Amino acid sequence: MLRFFKSKWFVLSLITIALLVVMGISANENSKLNWLNNIVSVPMKPIQGFFSSIGREIDDFLSFFKEMEEVKKENDVLRAEVAELRKQNREMSVLESKNEELRQALNLKEQFGDYTIHGANIIAVDPSNWFNAFKIDIGTTEGIDSNFPVVTSSRGLVGRVVTSDISTSTVQTIIDVESAISGWIAKAGGGHAIVRGDMELKGKGLCKMDYIPLEVDVEVGDIIETSGLGGYYPKGIVIGEVIEVRKSNSELDRYAIIQPAADFKRLEEVFVLKRNKNIKSGSAEE
Repeated sequence: MLRFFKSKWFVLSLITIALLVVMGISANENSKLNWLNNIVSVPMKPIQGFFSSIGREIDDFLSFFKEMEEVKKENDVLRAEVAELRKQNREMSVLESKNEELRQALNLKEQFGDYTIHGANIIAVDPSNWFNAFKIDIGTTEGIDSNFPVVTSSRGLVGRVVTSDISTSTVQTIIDVESAISGWIAKAGGGHAIVRGDMELKGKGLCKMDYIPLEVDVEVGDIIETSGLGGYYPKGIVIGEVIEVRKSNSELDRYAIIQPAADFKRLEEVFVLKRNKNIKSGSAEE
């Protein structure tokens, strides 16, 4: 028995029980033991204040985590809304781009009323041959045949179809070294010239124009269009712009560097001009 009284935990428990009993009895205002309440409450007040402070801090701590959880949920909702808005914005941008392409395609139809316009996607490009040729996803099933002109939606000349199978066609670009086009210098006093691919220029996405008439003053900024001669291309398709004029020892040797209207590095879609039956094919370009 004495061992229990010597136990610190037993003594502490006994004192705690006694204090609780005293506090319970003295809680009654008419109790004669209220003096005991004063004796107990005075030394217990700092302890009660300590535990009250600890309790408030614990409540604040738990409230902080609760608020953090609510903020996290709100952030998750906001992130989902932002992601959805970005998706809608991308879709709207795509639709606007498609609408613009359709409007430009209608402009192509108005300009080239004697041709049927076929839109096509670029599906295969040889990385080492990017500027020379690429494949598109339409072919003989759509009536596509060799020598059909290929343009961008903004009326820039890309090149021409060189081969076709049932579902695809191969397009030769205007900066291929085998390409030669009868061009027209589109300004007052302009004249015919030949636009062709060049081995040194094709890596820069450029082509050259030579056989320029002596009487024509070619300048930087001049626009070059198809002349309509040669049988491949209708008149008025924009080939590109003169960015440099180079001269050698004689005027006969001068030539111009042309920046094509088509941006070959960013091409994704093109339009093929299919000749209607009432249009006769001419001879090949020189």
